[in-house]
Amino acid sequence: MINYNGTIQASETKISNSNRSFLFGDGVFETLKIVNGKILFLEDHYFRLMASMRIVRMEIPMNFTLEYIENQVLLLVEQLEISDSARVRFTVFRNEGGFYAPQTNEISYLIQATALENKKYFFSSKVYEVELYKDNLITKQLLSTLKTTSKIIQVTASVFAKENDFNSCLMMNDSKNVIEAISGNIFMLSNNVLSTPPISEGCLNGIMRKQLLALAKFFPNIEFKEAIISPFDLQKADELFVTNVIKGIQPITRYRKKDFDTKFAESLLNKVNETFKIN
Repeated sequence: MINYNGTIQASETKISNSNRSFLFGDGVFETLKIVNGKILFLEDHYFRLMASMRIVRMEIPMNFTLEYIENQVLLLVEQLEISDSARVRFTVFRNEGGFYAPQTNEISYLIQATALENKKYFFSSKVYEVELYKDNLITKQLLSTLKTTSKIIQVTASVFAKENDFNSCLMMNDSKNVIEAISGNIFMLSNNVLSTPPISEGCLNGIMRKQLLALAKFFPNIEFKEAIISPFDLQKADELFVTNVIKGIQPITRYRKKDFDTKFAESLLNKVNETFKIN
């Protein structure tokens, strides 16, 4: 079951083979977490989606208010009876027509949802080993910071990780700096300084990243900052972890024969659950 332009349809509903997201990656999306019938960080997701649509010059419908988006998402999860805990993908794509140059900037949207096992963000200390992905670099530009349907670099990096028995990979930009993981932002704790790359490096403008930077005030002994991370910094780190709104915080336990601590990542995740009343 899906929500296609405000209509609940069966999951086998066919999307046109002229769909521009399929043909050209001409789409943007948000991945949302639903807990107890509410969308976590709703305003942040909404404003990021609106900004993304403006940047790629999509026409934003007059009815695309925060309340409309919220209602359309909750309509689907309620129909699926998974409103207690769900993962939702809200994809917006330009309507079909044209080649690289579209015939219209009007849009359609598709909402998909699946149940999640847990409402609360749970900490996992299982082995999570990563490697640096060097084959393709992410360009240091505004479009790289958006969640678009053009994700071939991340897909290829995922294949590389699977082929080489890694849990994930760390991605680099065209200045050869580390900017993110395949499916989330990267944070590094070193000598009581917690850093994450600035958006200007081309990393995803992540929603969970934003929440963690806002929580800095609760950790007076830790300095939070946005800073460039080089590959050489990784092995000097005390902790490394990846963030996104579905997992919360995923600690990296191993990189190139070095094992990392996970204590601060766990305390930070507990603070996320406490601050946003996720239980």
